[in-house]
Amino acid sequence: MTFSAAERDAMLRALELATTPGVPLGPNPRVGCVLLAEDGSVVAEGYHRGAGTAHAEVDALTRAGAAARGTTAVVTLEPCNHTGRTGPCAQALLAAGVRRVVFAQRDPNPVAAGGAQTLRVAGVEVEGGLLADRAAALNRGWSFSVEHGRPFVTWKFAASLDGRSAAVDGTSRWVSSVAARRDTHRLRALCDTMLVGTGTVAVDDPLLTVRDDDGVALPHQPLRAVMGERDLDPARRVLNDEAETVRLRTRDPHVALAALAARDRQHVFLEGGPTLAAAFLRAGLVDEIVAYVAPMLLGAGTSAVADLGITTISAALRPTVTDVTVLPAEAGDPPNVRLTLSCATPGQES
Repeated sequence: MTFSAAERDAMLRALELATTPGVPLGPNPRVGCVLLAEDGSVVAEGYHRGAGTAHAEVDALTRAGAAARGTTAVVTLEPCNHTGRTGPCAQALLAAGVRRVVFAQRDPNPVAAGGAQTLRVAGVEVEGGLLADRAAALNRGWSFSVEHGRPFVTWKFAASLDGRSAAVDGTSRWVSSVAARRDTHRLRALCDTMLVGTGTVAVDDPLLTVRDDDGVALPHQPLRAVMGERDLDPARRVLNDEAETVRLRTRDPHVALAALAARDRQHVFLEGGPTLAAAFLRAGLVDEIVAYVAPMLLGAGTSAVADLGITTISAALRPTVTDVTVLPAEAGDPPNVRLTLSCATPGQES
């Protein structure tokens, strides 16, 4: 595969376009497109703005008009090959007279895939794989959900050095630092669902919204999901109108994720207590762990996770550390450490 410097620069720009603020995280993938003239100059740009709107390629082609003929379309995802709410992008590129198509990530959706082959058969020069890893990371939740039929699950927790999420008397505010809590909101904003159990709602009364550094709620909020069979006090904050909330009246993680998948949810941020965390871990349904570790020792109290049924060290769950970040001291709090770990099994991409 041979790509020009102009095509590489255009792909970097297309990835930037795909992450334009305000673009929904799902249910469609975020996609950007740049049209290049033969001399490498930019003719037009476009990006997908969410389900039901023009796809990135069509957005760019519309902006280019007749100037699209003979161009190279640089797009972050293989052009689609099916008719849904909009027509197939492969046919739109052919109709516009595009000469060459360069894409990053191959479409993992069997319903939409095949655009590259359609274009090649029609005589268009097609190359894939340019910055594919970056493109896949851009739509990590979407790609995973398409391939596995369920949402990607990130389990987040905060704990002391000895793994306690609360003291003996039940107090847990605040185990994590101000910087860690701000970082948590950044990660929440990358997901489309916040999931807790009824126990967490009853004890902690969380709001479960995403807020900026000043504590102001962002305009686009993830779905709030509460899992469990017990009834909730209607005065609980998670039931207010600041974001949509769904009740999942089950204790089975498989059933809960199936219900969320039916709602086109692709990335779940699991913030429940130790019992819910243990249920997902025992079911093999945690794909990523984000742990905020505070420099404190409690010696007793609530563990970050409940009994996993592990009785010997050789059976321990051993996720792979993918990142270690020290969050700086702030507002009188000491530094906290954020550990990110992958729970992917061999052969499974996460």
